[in-house]
Amino acid sequence: MLIKRINNFAELAFGGGTFIKAVKTAVVVGTLLTCINHGDGIIQGNLPDVWKITLTFFVPFCVTTWGAIIGKSSTRKN
Repeated sequence: MLIKRINNFAELAFGGGTFIKAVKTAVVVGTLLTCINHGDGIIQGNLPDVWKITLTFFVPFCVTTWGAIIGKSSTRKN
């Protein structure tokens, strides 16, 4: 039962092009947010903490993936 649920989650999260869409979204949104939030420091030669930049890209990736999971699972139930 647990293996089936894990496989179902993996299919929802990574199947149907979801992973590629999430990566593209993370690159675009993460870059914009990095420029907005850290652009002045980067221009001055000060790099922000790596974990802050990582989160700036990781959050849009997770939001896109989660939205796809919710949308696909909703469609499957109907």
